[in-house]
Amino acid sequence: MATVLRVVRRAPLNLFLLVVAAMWLVPTFGLFLTSLIPKGEIAREGWWNVVAKPSSMTFDNYRALFDNNDLTKALVTTAEIAVGNTLLLVFIAALAGYAFAWLEFPGRDGLFVVVIGLLVVPLQVALIPIFSLYNSTSLFDTVLGLILFHVAFGLPFGIFLLRNFFIGIPKDIMESARIDGASELTIFFKLILPLGLPAIASLAIFQFLWTWNDLIVALTYGRDTQPITVAIFSQLRQFGSNIELIAPASFVSLAIPLAVFLAFQRYFVQGLLAGSVK
Repeated sequence: MATVLRVVRRAPLNLFLLVVAAMWLVPTFGLFLTSLIPKGEIAREGWWNVVAKPSSMTFDNYRALFDNNDLTKALVTTAEIAVGNTLLLVFIAALAGYAFAWLEFPGRDGLFVVVIGLLVVPLQVALIPIFSLYNSTSLFDTVLGLILFHVAFGLPFGIFLLRNFFIGIPKDIMESARIDGASELTIFFKLILPLGLPAIASLAIFQFLWTWNDLIVALTYGRDTQPITVAIFSQLRQFGSNIELIAPASFVSLAIPLAVFLAFQRYFVQGLLAGSVK
């Protein structure tokens, strides 16, 4: 009886979650089926009709996608930007988070307040100034330029998240290491990084997803250097009927970050709660 009452009480929440899941999954499923429709049939019927005749599905669109040099180059460029800036951001944010959490230096609290203040600065306000800076430093239209921009605007959140997690690590552990003669770098690499893995993985997921799905920064600072979002946008703008390439490219662009999220999801909740419980 208690089990039945518990199920009834949770029914509205479960129903709401089911509706939300359907709102996300149905378009994704539709995009996947659209990517399997033969080129000549895409304009004649919707993806829902393919369910009734699965024999018409084909992977020719994916073969055409990977034979398209522009789109494959865009996928490689996106991977370089997303992976490169995520690794750089995590390393710098971890060092700064450790310093703000456990090192004593003049102006530490004031600097941390500045970091918190930078969280509310929208990246749009920096597009024009950074554009001028990139033009004068030859960083415009380069992978390095896009990486550095994403790192700069991801650092305030990364430092905030990791500092809050690191400060929850028992102080006795580090004091014992210092008594044993460990340097600060040894403590950081041997203790802080392994213990902070949940928060680090969570930060990496946030940064990777944000960078992979970015459009506005890539449009502003790229011309020949195009990630997959810009390449899909260009295909859609120039060849509106080119769905046999746009659909598989869009699904691949969606599937890769989803796979990254699923690979690190066990750390995600722990990272989100970083610093909230002492």
